[in-house]
Amino acid sequence: GSIAAYKSADLVRRLQDLGAEIRVVMTKAACEFITPLTMQTLSGHPVALDLLDIVQESTMGHITLARWADWILVAPASADSIARLAQGRTGDLLSAICLASESPLAISPAMNNKMWTNSATQDNLHALRKRGVQVLGPASGDQACGEQGEGRLLEPMDIVNELASLAVPKRLQGKHMVITAGPTHEAIDPVRYIGNRSSGKMGFAVAKAAVEAGANVTLVSGPVYMTTPTGVNRVDVETAQQMHDA
Repeated sequence: GSIAAYKSADLVRRLQDLGAEIRVVMTKAACEFITPLTMQTLSGHPVALDLLDIVQESTMGHITLARWADWILVAPASADSIARLAQGRTGDLLSAICLASESPLAISPAMNNKMWTNSATQDNLHALRKRGVQVLGPASGDQACGEQGEGRLLEPMDIVNELASLAVPKRLQGKHMVITAGPTHEAIDPVRYIGNRSSGKMGFAVAKAAVEAGANVTLVSGPVYMTTPTGVNRVDVETAQQMHDA
């Protein structure tokens, strides 16, 4: 439970933009800040709420969710949630799913700065990191309690970017990849040309994915109106011969 839960609604959308399929689990405290209906509408799936739900647990719902997930992200992760995870407690649905899953777990803390720096919280985080749990954030700045300091939940896109870098294996680390994309134009005269309708979207998407997988990418692009992916070295060409030479 944290006021930062309002950012979780936007987080669902941002993850979906990258192609993720989302299932939402909410604690009772989280429901005091945002509604299950909000998260159900955004995710497109019923929200899991109760470990002792008769209908869901008739088919061992918490085990099903634990096996379904490729990643589990707890955002916001309150001091209480972090303590539960560190101790391996299963008093609620969220902690039971985390304990029953073999998938990677990431947490994005959100709490008062004094709670964040408390030795109990730091000991719990140390224990979780030793088990391979990824800790995303927190950020520093103004807090809902009126204080300033570390403990703010990362902004949704910052969480997405950090999670994306963790989720994509660096299988192309140390490799140099050359990708061609887009159309070529062959001049007939100073006004007209013969070309094709290639948009370049696939090549640009492959270049983006390759960079995220650790590759050094050179993108040879014909005439397109697309933004160069971050980290990509782009070479612009017009004709087929220029593309071949590049």
